[in-house]
Amino acid sequence: MTPELVIVGRAGIGVDNIDIDAATDHGVVVANAPKGNVRAAAEHTVAMTFATARSIPQAHDRLKAGEWAKGDYLGTELDGKTLGVVGLGRVGQEVAKKLDSLGMELLAYDPYISEERADRLNAELVALEDCLAKADVLTVHVPLTDETAGLIADDELALLDGGYLINCARGGVVDEAALAAAVEDGTLAGAAIDVFAEEPLPADSPLLAVEDIVVTPHLGASTRAAQENV
Repeated sequence: MTPELVIVGRAGIGVDNIDIDAATDHGVVVANAPKGNVRAAAEHTVAMTFATARSIPQAHDRLKAGEWAKGDYLGTELDGKTLGVVGLGRVGQEVAKKLDSLGMELLAYDPYISEERADRLNAELVALEDCLAKADVLTVHVPLTDETAGLIADDELALLDGGYLINCARGGVVDEAALAAAVEDGTLAGAAIDVFAEEPLPADSPLLAVEDIVVTPHLGASTRAAQENV
């Protein structure tokens, strides 16, 4: 760390890619922009939810390749289904609002949010296990910390039986190998992932070998408005 360094600014929410301890030891201020890309991240989460529930990328690829695979895809409507939100912070709240308007029932797991706040969002606060067991679609909106690393792995994915998992928050929260296996063996109907434990995503990632997993290269904040805001 150079002696001239005074501040590290993060153009986004998470600071897990900054060595906070080293910054503290050297008296360097670490600042982020927690509100600038909230809307963009929430909208990408909704887009990824539709993409996996309706197999949009897969159908697109086959049609571009000359196949009319109309009979091969039977999608899932979101209206009347249950949304589980893991992490009811800024982005999680925006996602809850948007998907609530589509007629989804809302459950949320967040040990730091009050029931009153959840009630205002029309969401029921539940334990993580209940959130997983009752959700048809689970979206993840937590930072990567010691507490959340590997939060959703084999046992948790088994509870989400038949559902979809969407992660546009941080890589490392969901066990990628376990997720790939759960979708491949039919435990989950599908998944959509925008963030990864290692970025860029390695070519040998198990996520890339499963057709029903939609992946994007960390595009959650990639809108003109979001970049200007942060």
